[in-house]
Amino acid sequence: MKKILVIEDEKLIRNNILELLEAEEFQAWGAENGEVGIEVALAQVPDLIICDVSMPKLDGYGVLKKLRQDPLTSAIPIIFLTALTDRASLRRGMELGAEDYITKPCTPDELLRAIATQLNKRANIIQQFDTALQQASEKLNDLLYYDSLTNLPNQLLLREKFNQTLEAWEIAQPELVDTKITKEAFNNIPLRIDGLPPQSSIYFDSSRLVPILYIDLDRFKRINEDLGHESGDLLIQAVAERLKACVGNSIVARCEADKFALILPPIDQKKVAANVARDLLESLSQAFNLQNQEVFITATIGISFYPRDGWEIEKLLFSANKAMEQAKEQGGNQYKFYKAAVNLETSDRLALETDLRHALEREELQLYYQPKVNLKSGRIVGAEALLRWYHPQRGFISPAKFIPLAEEVGLIEPIGEWVLSVACRQIKAWNAAGFNLLQVAVNLSARQFNQPQLRQRLVKILSDTGLEPQYLELELTESILVQNPEIAIKRLNGLKALNIQIAIDDFGTGYSSLSYLQQFPFDTLKIDQCFVRPLTSDAKTAAITTAIIQMAHSLNLKVVAEGVETEEELAFLRQHDCDDIQGYLFSRPLSVADFEKLLEKSNTQIYACN
Repeated sequence: MKKILVIEDEKLIRNNILELLEAEEFQAWGAENGEVGIEVALAQVPDLIICDVSMPKLDGYGVLKKLRQDPLTSAIPIIFLTALTDRASLRRGMELGAEDYITKPCTPDELLRAIATQLNKRANIIQQFDTALQQASEKLNDLLYYDSLTNLPNQLLLREKFNQTLEAWEIAQPELVDTKITKEAFNNIPLRIDGLPPQSSIYFDSSRLVPILYIDLDRFKRINEDLGHESGDLLIQAVAERLKACVGNSIVARCEADKFALILPPIDQKKVAANVARDLLESLSQAFNLQNQEVFITATIGISFYPRDGWEIEKLLFSANKAMEQAKEQGGNQYKFYKAAVNLETSDRLALETDLRHALEREELQLYYQPKVNLKSGRIVGAEALLRWYHPQRGFISPAKFIPLAEEVGLIEPIGEWVLSVACRQIKAWNAAGFNLLQVAVNLSARQFNQPQLRQRLVKILSDTGLEPQYLELELTESILVQNPEIAIKRLNGLKALNIQIAIDDFGTGYSSLSYLQQFPFDTLKIDQCFVRPLTSDAKTAAITTAIIQMAHSLNLKVVAEGVETEEELAFLRQHDCDDIQGYLFSRPLSVADFEKLLEKSNTQIYACN
């Protein structure tokens, strides 16, 4: 029922209007002057006020002014009743905020039409306000609980959804049970559920595990650097869609820039989560089309389990993240289950850094060599020098673990210079021993390449070792070169002037390679193993690899395929005229002694060409 206040000093008129309003089923009050009218308005907050203009004590203009100043009554529509018909009086009321004027005397129909008009206007305004308020509330909810780029739940909402889904999946939660009880007792805990009869109990089975997957995109920073943040955003959106498509109704959330979290339904065996992780890695390794440009990425996944690895989502995400970081240290593009022992590595990092600082002086670093085989002759034509660290207590430490650490703490420059010196000295020794035309490739880090004195240092190393420059090949990844292409081209030209060979490494994992190939003075293009492995199972990858080989040859570049492991891969590469290959099909990286034994057999073919 709508509420209307009538402020009128003439009793007869006031009573007539009140009777009319009550007959029309309005709730109505009367006030005999302006001061009383304000008191009633503040007490009742009506939906509409009908007010006489000319009244003692406080006229209609004074009433209107005071009501508009109070937030409680400022929006109430007011209809003036007046015998004044001059324009100045009308204008004054409108300027103060009156919605309508009715001239005395008026008919009941005139008054009711005016009331209906103003109430409808007020209803429309209230509806618009409610709609705007609802939209604002939804927008605020989105900002608080959803990622604006992917529209996935964020970590705040993930916590709520995690607790809700545990209830829906009938998995016991710590706030519902005594966490000090034994595991056997925990497996059969009767809990009352809202909506069930008081005598009803259900049993939560804690033997079921809820997998939490933490996914990090490998080398995502390169996309923003090479293609720009717009393409980076498009990739994140595409990854989000692909993740949702892979896991169906499972919970997918975005945690940070290139990190996602998944909560899978309860499982009985860990291998179910492993299968999901493998499917995700396979799906994410397929090409993404960003603004008509194909981009390839890989991902690394860490997996923890509720309740084995924690009760709360924050602890579970922390554990999964630790597992993911360990997987990254082993090269990425894989999944890893969380183990409590992972935490020990965090506390051990400082000791590892200290040992690494002494590794050079203690002669713990070694170079291993992986042979390159020419596909026409079937003989070894070169090798890639690969750094290894043999720790006296820890044994061999993965390069994926200590090389990023060396870069982080500033040790990569002296280590890199040591690698160049040792490799050049070894090449010279092999050539002196009769293994002529043997070329060895050495990887350059970004820090090394950006050293102002790189060319001068290489000249000194070549001079000290007596090595002819054409037997040294420097491998650089595209991400190093595209940071500042103009400067990179000048530096590469300076190295080429020494007759050093230049190779672009991991080709195909970058994002602007085709546009830069003609600008940089490369001699060799190395196809990344992520293109080699699917050659015989994925037609699109095979077509891309074929095109890369043809394009490289048209630019007079030698092509080397990395990571060749099967006879089928070898056959494909031979058929499409790849020049050289390296991979476990022929040999793993070898120590100097083992490599020399292999070289002694190089007078015979490593494999049959026909």
